[in-house]
Amino acid sequence: ILELSDQMRFFAPESKQILIDWINSIDIDWVISRRRYYGTEIPLWYCKTCGYVYVPEPGRYYQPWREPPPIDRCPKCGGREFRGEERTFDTWFDSATSEVYILGYLWNKEFFKKNFPCSLRPQGKEIVRNWLYFTILKSFLLFGKEPFRNVWIHMHVVDEQGRKMSKSAGNVIDPQDVIRMFGSEAFRIWTALEGNITKGDIRCSFERIRGTSKFLTKLWNIARFISSFPQVSEDYELAPLDRMILAKLNEVISESRKGYEEMNAFHAGTTIRNFTWNIFADHYIEAVKSRAYNRDNLFSPRLQRGAWYTLHKCLETILKLLAPICPFITEAIWLELYSKESIHVQRFPEERDEWKDNIVILLPKFMEFNNAIWQYKKKNNIALNQDLNVAVYAPPDLKPFEEDLKAMHRIKTLIFGKPEHETAEKISEEVFIAKA
Repeated sequence: ILELSDQMRFFAPESKQILIDWINSIDIDWVISRRRYYGTEIPLWYCKTCGYVYVPEPGRYYQPWREPPPIDRCPKCGGREFRGEERTFDTWFDSATSEVYILGYLWNKEFFKKNFPCSLRPQGKEIVRNWLYFTILKSFLLFGKEPFRNVWIHMHVVDEQGRKMSKSAGNVIDPQDVIRMFGSEAFRIWTALEGNITKGDIRCSFERIRGTSKFLTKLWNIARFISSFPQVSEDYELAPLDRMILAKLNEVISESRKGYEEMNAFHAGTTIRNFTWNIFADHYIEAVKSRAYNRDNLFSPRLQRGAWYTLHKCLETILKLLAPICPFITEAIWLELYSKESIHVQRFPEERDEWKDNIVILLPKFMEFNNAIWQYKKKNNIALNQDLNVAVYAPPDLKPFEEDLKAMHRIKTLIFGKPEHETAEKISEEVFIAKA
């Protein structure tokens, strides 16, 4: 069994140790029968004369405790009296056949042959020592090979203090209550954004789900903003800011695909959420608004169209990346803005060579500059849409973003480099403010 476990890929890899520890601790045989009133009956009859055990032909369900055997005489001694088995199978004896049943072993041999072992067993950590172990054991006895190619073990959902939920403790959160309060989509995205299966059990509370659900509102508002601009496919010019966000989007595509391929919705979900909210919305959209509207004609029409192109390409991609874990809201936005054909039949995003650009390394510095200016304005009671009538010194690396930064922060004087006079106020590592 240990050897077979090495043939299966575990998600998270750490969860495999639960199975190994159990296998190494076993020192008794598996008793497959139980003395219970309810369960799957064991199809056996015993000859009262010689003790011969009669096993009927397969094909129907038998209840030996209440019906006679399908034979008149014992094949061994000719006796006519039988005692039907009264015990039932251990429940895991039935459950350990699930993958065989799914693949139609008894009625579709060709399908079974092509698809066995099963691609995936998803299950909870608390039944690794019975359901998973017994399924592997039974597969070994029947077929001599592992039953699954992949095993996905999820942790427990516990309360805010990390305690197991139970009626007696009074800490149970009913999923129906969550759905009524926040909707199924919020509940689903919460499981992805909080369900880090590599870190143990998942703490749950209405407050946590409410906080996560705000992302859906953010996504809807982003889509509503972008929908006000036309979609373009030609005659546009990408500004350095556009190239940077598309290059970052390329990285997000790569990391999201990696997460999904490793059945790690947490990695995929948090990667997409962080990009969508903390980078795309907070920094790119805020920076590109002036160019997208271009009310003062500070930018050429082709640069303005470049902003429209980038906004829509980012949103399209975000929706596709989120679709596996936010199937309804992404579908609603997609059908409204981009196609009458479902988002769920679209090709999943792949990295694009034309979006690769080393300019992406400037993104952290770009975000640091924005944060520094926002904090300075807040500290000095200056509205974000109010002119900044001071000289702002920025890192020379940010020169390519000059026009977007000036328009975004309403900076009158933007200088790239460090100030020569000591009276300048340092507001971040590389950003200074001085009287103009």
